[in-house]
Amino acid sequence: MSEASNAVPAGGGAPGRAERAAQRRSIASRYALLPLRLFLGVTFVYAALDKLSDAHFLAGAGDPASFVSQAQAAKAGGSPISFLLGPALDHPTLFALAVAFGELAVGLGTLLGLWGRVAALGGALLNLSLWLTVSWSVAPYYLGNDLAYLMAWIPLVLAGTPYLSVDGYLARRAGRDRERGLGEDQVKRRALVDGGIAAVAIGGAGLLTGSLTRTFGRGKQAAPKQSAAPVSAAPAQAPTVPAASVPVGGSAQVKDPATGDAVYIVQPKAGQYCGLSSVCTHSGCAVDAPKNGQLYCPCHGSRFDAATGAVVNGPAVKPLPKYAVTKDGDKLTLGPQQS
Repeated sequence: MSEASNAVPAGGGAPGRAERAAQRRSIASRYALLPLRLFLGVTFVYAALDKLSDAHFLAGAGDPASFVSQAQAAKAGGSPISFLLGPALDHPTLFALAVAFGELAVGLGTLLGLWGRVAALGGALLNLSLWLTVSWSVAPYYLGNDLAYLMAWIPLVLAGTPYLSVDGYLARRAGRDRERGLGEDQVKRRALVDGGIAAVAIGGAGLLTGSLTRTFGRGKQAAPKQSAAPVSAAPAQAPTVPAASVPVGGSAQVKDPATGDAVYIVQPKAGQYCGLSSVCTHSGCAVDAPKNGQLYCPCHGSRFDAATGAVVNGPAVKPLPKYAVTKDGDKLTLGPQQS
């Protein structure tokens, strides 16, 4: 046998190593977005449950950590979409719950890979709205985290969630259905129906989880913190508003200096003024500003009379706490809560 026949080909074994290296690179490329997807999914689920369990988030304007206080600060801080914040301030509890449950839906959809592009687009829109409101005044811009989250969603909007996901499973099954000879319309219809069933199941689980979190979170609300003060400290000054800002049937919002809760000063009839607490007596949500003679709670639908605070319809059974209001010249002053 000649020497040439015994020679090992140049780079012997290299094709095997190259093939394995190519496989590793392929796997790495395939799952490159998985860490980002897990981070965003877990973060949004945690953010949603944190909001729903935090009694401050759905509190009134008297709490600086509440949704309504943050929306007011964004509007006053020159947000480029401040003109869109009017409906959010008119119905703060409804919009706050929409944000929290929207984050929960985005987080679950991203984690499980169900309608991944839709979930990523929802996350991008949420962070875009937060960037243009809450984070808009942050300077320099790179310290605002909502802009970074917005950019992080873009790759998932483009690529979706094809691996380790419900979307991936449905896509693989659709491929098998085509190989079996099923028509394209039938394949698409089956994928849409099964995806919808999965969405309903996951959405129902999310709503149940969020509702339970909100229910148990209400019991964790701590009493307002009181800073230590000398016995001789002066009492808090009673809040006042111009009388012209409270037309008949209208209202102005002030804070109860004792609790920090928002209070609506109303004028149900000409020359008659009173204050009504914004805290619903059913579950502690913030009721909307008086409209058409009633105050509406968007959490569970309770309605209260805007003149007396009495319950118009439940589930609330107790009236809204009422405050005395005195008029001195062109100013209205909030008095103590009435028993």
